[in-house]
Amino acid sequence: MQVIDSFADQPILSISHLTKTYSGGHKAVDDVSIDIMPGDIYGFIGHNGAGKTSTIKCAVGIQSFDSGDIRILGKDIKKEPLECKKMFSYIPDNPELFDQLTGIQYLNFISDIFALSADKRNAGFAKYADFFSISDKLGDLISSYSHGMKQKLAIIASLIHDPMLFILDEPFVGLDPEASFIFKELMREFVKEGKAIFFSTHVLDTAEKLCNKIALIDEGRLLANGSIDEVTKGRELEDVFMELVRK
Repeated sequence: MQVIDSFADQPILSISHLTKTYSGGHKAVDDVSIDIMPGDIYGFIGHNGAGKTSTIKCAVGIQSFDSGDIRILGKDIKKEPLECKKMFSYIPDNPELFDQLTGIQYLNFISDIFALSADKRNAGFAKYADFFSISDKLGDLISSYSHGMKQKLAIIASLIHDPMLFILDEPFVGLDPEASFIFKELMREFVKEGKAIFFSTHVLDTAEKLCNKIALIDEGRLLANGSIDEVTKGRELEDVFMELVRK
């Protein structure tokens, strides 16, 4: 995408003063602001129920929100949802695929949505299926896949249209150690191209080793955000997080 150069100094994903309240008055997200820049692997850290998934669902246009502004490469997710969705990929914590399709049928279905040429889709299938060692399973029905296999297929499907932004909710759940290692390497390569990743996790060790920036959230409110060094100030991330959530 040619937008890389033109947006080099601007956020790929900008979340500004986001607030989301559910029926019954529960405020899941309370005035959250985060900017994800080109080259960022940005970890979104918090306990279960802290507001991570609600924030992400608002960011990808699945949920409405009360107030605030969400932009992807300058485009408003509310006003230009289809244009925004062409530029990012999203994987939820429990991908819902079409069990009646084979793996290759599902990948072709996603490729059709993004109007990918035969050459581009086939190159993507070969590259990523080989990475995750599932080439020999693409002819099988998705209903026969394990959770980890479904996660791998969802990752492959999300990458084949060459998005600028990767948004992930607990992406390592269900992946075996080898697949997790491969995926982390793939994430590092992804951002070297000037793209960005925003992912939620409650696994602090993973975030500390993989991310260049993090945001800590609890009860819908940001406790801290910035580079790893800015947030931790030389301390263990676990110690910083526990100190902040106990205040």
